Amino acid sequence: MSGVANITVGEDEAGMRLDRWFKAHYPGLSHVALQKLLRTGQVRLDGKRCETSTRIEPGNVVRVPPLATDAKNLPEREPKPEKPLEGDAAFLKSLVLWEDDDVMVLNKPAGLSVQGGSGVHRHVDAMLQSLVDKRGNVPRLVHRLDKDTAGCLVIAKRRLIAAELAGLFRSRNAKKTYWALCAGVPHPKQGKISTWLAKDEERDGEKMRVARHGEDGASHALTHYSVVDVAGQTLSWLSLKPVTGRTHQLRAHTAHIGHPIVGDPKYFDKRDWELPGGMQNKLHLLARRIVLPHPKGRGMIDVTAPLPPHMLQSWNLLGFDASSYDPDLDDD
Repeated sequence: MSGVANITVGEDEAGMRLDRWFKAHYPGLSHVALQKLLRTGQVRLDGKRCETSTRIEPGNVVRVPPLATDAKNLPEREPKPEKPLEGDAAFLKSLVLWEDDDVMVLNKPAGLSVQGGSGVHRHVDAMLQSLVDKRGNVPRLVHRLDKDTAGCLVIAKRRLIAAELAGLFRSRNAKKTYWALCAGVPHPKQGKISTWLAKDEERDGEKMRVARHGEDGASHALTHYSVVDVAGQTLSWLSLKPVTGRTHQLRAHTAHIGHPIVGDPKYFDKRDWELPGGMQNKLHLLARRIVLPHPKGRGMIDVTAPLPPHMLQSWNLLGFDASSYDPDLDDD
């Protein structure tokens, strides 16, 4: 193309990652080339710098510089688009906690990535292509969970449903409850954690840090927490309710108050702390419950996920009884 283009994001593109938007509009532009354009500020969103993971909304304006996407400037071999494998459809169906004609909620296992990235070859986003319907509709992600977080993941079955659900998440009409096993016991046993979070550039943006109000790139993050049960003063079972949805919010917030989540490779910073015998050194964080209005006005979607195997093992070891804390009764 020649010249700079300013393109307005459409209604059916709500909630898309910027790199996915470019992949759809400019399939000849490599991911590496897009990253360079973003790093040098040539691609902007509403006049501001942005990143590949930035979520776009209807009405946003994407500045697209002249792109050298003719055949002679393209890589000799473009990477093949990720395709679902045999058995992906059956696997996803086995994860369904709730489903109707418009929406499904999956019980994402810990260790399974939601989207692709460096070194990630198997993820939910690619597997969803195996569930394409007779009209060619491919189910779509409307939010994400960290790779090592288990639990409720909401999927839209069509693009327009995805746009409506994305709007519900942005307007904070989706209520989420997480369970975590943390080091120590917070005091008070109920409270809120309110900070500003920004990407830790020293860690290449792979970790969040608590930032100052007004700092460039910092976003406000708010989490409500309560202690459900304790094992002495060594471990605590927390119920966490994020009001905002920042990257690694719960992991960064629990670490910030001195009670990081057990098994967290990025944020667990307790020195001379030993994992109790019989526990697996995996992230003990579960997206336990999701409650949100149905996008078609058919009441509320209210889904609860069970403890993943490694957390169930720890709950049994500590004598915690998940059934004694029914989210239908106590999480409201």
